[in-house]
Amino acid sequence: MDVLIQIWAAGFYLLNKIFFALAEGRPPKTKRSLKIWGWIVYILGVPGWVIILTGHHNWIAASIETGGLPSMFLGLSTIYFNNKQPNKTLNLLAKACVYIFLILGITYSLIDFGGITSIRQVLEIVAMAGFLIGSYLFAKENNKGWLCFMVMNFCMMVLLYLQGKPLLALQQVASLCFVGYGYIVSIKQNEKAAS
Repeated sequence: MDVLIQIWAAGFYLLNKIFFALAEGRPPKTKRSLKIWGWIVYILGVPGWVIILTGHHNWIAASIETGGLPSMFLGLSTIYFNNKQPNKTLNLLAKACVYIFLILGITYSLIDFGGITSIRQVLEIVAMAGFLIGSYLFAKENNKGWLCFMVMNFCMMVLLYLQGKPLLALQQVASLCFVGYGYIVSIKQNEKAAS
């Protein structure tokens, strides 16, 4: 069962990075379609990740995955409805959930471990900052989200490797490659648009 959950979580999150990376530099209609699929598979991967992370007492990461869902829905709704500006109510909800779940996750981790006592808690905090900020930036169509995701993928790769989840660690390496590609293409597109 553990392997199936790893495949579920890793597969959907990797597809998200692939769709987002391939969307960069595409014609508007194709870009929109790829981003819609990217947000959908991202959302579908959350339960798998939450199961895995809570099973290893990665409370910070699990709470942020859960708290990041409104940002994911914000991104999906912004792209789906072709909004130039994100929905104000959903934007406010996304911001609130980010902070609330960050506080809940860190608090529960501090209680469970008696403070910040392990490298894995530090990796979780840095990875989740990358996840939260990156998801929020993507939801607002800001390409700096790619940089945040690079940090997240690297920290999660190390964390998952240390916890004996090689399949998920490899997925993070693959995701890092697609995230790097997406960032490079988005930079080139911005330079082209500016000239």
